[in-house]
Amino acid sequence: MFRFLKQLGCYFILLRKVLSRPEKPVIYYKQTMKEMVYLGLNSVGIITIISFFMGAVITLQTAYNTENPIYPAYLIGLGCRDSIILEFSSTISALILAGKVGSNIASEIGTMRVTEQIDALEIMGVNSASYLILPKLIATLVFFPFLTIISINVGILGGWLSGTLAGVVTSEDFIYGIQYAFIPYYITYSLIKTLFFAFIITSVSAFQGYYVYGGSLEVGQASTRAVVFSSVLILLFNVILTQLLLS
Repeated sequence: MFRFLKQLGCYFILLRKVLSRPEKPVIYYKQTMKEMVYLGLNSVGIITIISFFMGAVITLQTAYNTENPIYPAYLIGLGCRDSIILEFSSTISALILAGKVGSNIASEIGTMRVTEQIDALEIMGVNSASYLILPKLIATLVFFPFLTIISINVGILGGWLSGTLAGVVTSEDFIYGIQYAFIPYYITYSLIKTLFFAFIITSVSAFQGYYVYGGSLEVGQASTRAVVFSSVLILLFNVILTQLLLS
C-alpha cells in the first residue's frame, strides 16, 4: 500500500512538472508536430485495418444471431453502428494504442533515462519532464479523436461490405439500420472517452519510462508495465465514464 501511494504521489508530481508553462513555446510547437506524426499519423494504418475487420466480424456475428424472422433485417446495421461507436472505436482502439503508442513512449523516455540524456537536460536547466512529455500529451489529445472518427467510418464500411458480400443483409437494410434512431450524442460520448484514454496512455507510459533506473532490461519491464497499467486504467475509466455519461 505504501509503495502504491508513493508511486501515485510521484505520478502527480510528474504531471505538475509536465503541465508547467513552457519556456520556449516555439520549440514545443515543433516537437508537438513531430509527435503527431510519430504517435498519431503512424497509427492510422493499424487502426484502419483492425477497425475494418472488427466491423466485418460484428456484422456477421449480429446477422447469425438474429436469424429469427421476427427480427427485422435492419437490426444488423443498427447493431454494427452502435457497437462500433459506443465501444469499439474508443475503448478497444485505445487498448490497441496502449500497446503500440504506450510501449513506444515508455521505451523512448526510459532509454533516455538510462543513457543519462534526461540528466543532461536537467543540468542544462531544461524542464525535462515538460520538454519530453508535454508535446506527446498534446499530440495524442489532438490526434486520437481523429483516429476514433476514422475507426468509426472504416468499421461501418467493413460491416457493410462483409454483410452485403456474404449475403446476410441487403445494402438497403444495412444502410437503413445505420440511420435508424441515430443519437448524435453517442459520437460525443465516444470522443470524450477517447480524450481520457489518450491522457491515460501518454501520462502513464511516460511516467513508467521517466522513473526507470538500470539498463535495457529495466526499460523493457517499464514498457510492459506501461501497457498493462494503461490497459487496466482504460477499462476502469470506461466503466466510470459510461456510468457518468450515459446514465
